[in-house]
Amino acid sequence: MRAAVGYVFDELYLQHDTGSHPENAQRLVAVREHLAACGLLEQLRSIPARPATEEELLRVHAPELIARVRDTAARGGGFMGLDNVLSAKTYEAAVMAAGGAIAATEAVLRDDVSAAFALLRPPGHHATRSRALGFCFFNNIAVAAAWALDAGLAERVAIVDYDVHHGNGTEEIFAEDPRVLYVSLHQYPLYPGTGHWRDKGRGAGEGSCLNIPLPPQTGDAGYRLAFDQLVVPALRRFHPDLLLGSVGYDAHWADPLSWMLLSLAGYRYVADALVSLADELCDGRLALVLEGGYRREILAHGVATTLSAMLRQPYDDPYGPAKEPETSIEGLVRQIAAYHGL
Repeated sequence: MRAAVGYVFDELYLQHDTGSHPENAQRLVAVREHLAACGLLEQLRSIPARPATEEELLRVHAPELIARVRDTAARGGGFMGLDNVLSAKTYEAAVMAAGGAIAATEAVLRDDVSAAFALLRPPGHHATRSRALGFCFFNNIAVAAAWALDAGLAERVAIVDYDVHHGNGTEEIFAEDPRVLYVSLHQYPLYPGTGHWRDKGRGAGEGSCLNIPLPPQTGDAGYRLAFDQLVVPALRRFHPDLLLGSVGYDAHWADPLSWMLLSLAGYRYVADALVSLADELCDGRLALVLEGGYRREILAHGVATTLSAMLRQPYDDPYGPAKEPETSIEGLVRQIAAYHGL
């Protein structure tokens, strides 16, 4: 019988200093404090993070990107584009974040834990092969998926991304790779403006991408519908031997960077579904990686909600559902299902 749920955290993640930027170290501080206060932290097995090697980064990133992040941090920090703030420790933190995603994935694949959550920063799913974008420098979940495939520990990897923003970097990296199914539920239109439902991969990877662009004010009912009628059949058809998730809590109705109406109960529904699908399809092998979420108390409770699902324990939603009426997505779901043969 496999051990309890694992989690990855490293103090180096807090040394990526972004000042008053929305993506800042206090996000993880708030999560850790809440997990300790509510008794969840003591139930988890700590998985040590490690730095990703350059070879591991090069599987998904151009050498010029790696060098630019390293050199900018070595000069004391600066900016890469409008959104990406670097400090002197950013390169080390980003390398440790990518390695932390690998550590969580390896622990699951080697049956050291039943499932794992990587509590890390900087986030990753906007980072493309050659560009750091949207608070992201290296694409943590892509590095982990590529590692698992290269190590021969997985042959078919599914990535479910339910951050409120489309993971353009993850989609781009695996667009031509039939071994990776990328599924994204995201607000559309919203940064970065990608993720149309007609985009489904290229070349050998055609059909290995499922974008579910949701209109503003989609909430619990819409997410349940999209998950049940699109995500579940897509995963069953692909039948992965490893299930990974990019988890962002910025689709919550109280998050300041989006206009969605998902509640913590809605997040719990998705987490329960992923746990169940991992049990059904890939012997429970599930590793989740933190992406966004910018209202600290919501982020803290959101991570706790997800970990409780992985531990198969109840967790109450202290904030309740959104007050606003929800947008119907039934027509959109039918259109996407028809296009992708679901």
